[in-house]
Amino acid sequence: MLPLKNRLKKKKDFEKVLKQGENIRGSVMYFKVLKTKEPEPRIGFIVSKKVSPKAVERNKARRRMKEAVRSSLDSLKKGTDIVIIALPKIKEKSFEEIKEEIQKTFKKINNV
Repeated sequence: MLPLKNRLKKKKDFEKVLKQGENIRGSVMYFKVLKTKEPEPRIGFIVSKKVSPKAVERNKARRRMKEAVRSSLDSLKKGTDIVIIALPKIKEKSFEEIKEEIQKTFKKINNV
């Protein structure tokens, strides 16, 4: 589980990132990135019913994404808000493939 200081929780924070953030598209996830003045990187997750009508499958995808982010969190710069939106193909991917995509995207974010 992500530490509290690294979670996007408020609706207004999500909306700000979704409206003002830059887009980075991966094969199974879509990233919205916004630079902020926060002391820690904060991350939120969206897994809609487009991924699966079954809550069990959506929650499984969300748990995999959260664990992959938690293990890669140290590589992310401070002052970054990210919303990760799962695409329907995420159900077909293994945890290792999800983790690899998140790590590659975090490297891109740090270089921008």
